[in-house]
Amino acid sequence: MTDGERLTLADEILARARIHAREVVDEYDLAVDLAALEWTVSKRAKRRAGACRWDAARETATIVLARRAYERYEWPAFAGIVRHELVHAWEFQRFGESGHGARFREAAARLDAPRHCEEFADPRYVLRCLGADCDWTAKRHRASKPVKAPDRYRCGACGGSYEVEHAASGRIWTTASGYGGAKAALGDDW
Repeated sequence: MTDGERLTLADEILARARIHAREVVDEYDLAVDLAALEWTVSKRAKRRAGACRWDAARETATIVLARRAYERYEWPAFAGIVRHELVHAWEFQRFGESGHGARFREAAARLDAPRHCEEFADPRYVLRCLGADCDWTAKRHRASKPVKAPDRYRCGACGGSYEVEHAASGRIWTTASGYGGAKAALGDDW
């Protein structure tokens, strides 16, 4: 860093994550090749606190960490996300694939890494089954096809129809025209 340069929040996130990764590799004897590991920060991520991508041609794993998750979580929780993604990197480097199966669960438990991360952003939409005995719900951050036209889809659990709620306003619709009406009515508050 030269005089006049300022560190960004992304720089802070990456520095802390890299330091923690070195500590984890040493402490838990996790066979991750840190030299073949790249790091980046996503400013856009709203659902996933982290991700690990594998480039088989380069044999390089890239860990992507969400800036919003870093801002929302305390460091111990965010460090758990780093450990979670390190398990994926280890699996990719060693086996060429990664998932959340038994091998992942065993390694994650050894590192005290969460199997799944808590949500760090409130959903924009909530889908709910209207079936009498069904309690299926799903959260969405984007206006997916089922959000825009719920009448064209059925509940995966019971086959019933469902409704969609715009979380911020409480407006509910069950049809494509209902979606359009809610969007028009809310205008700038959409």
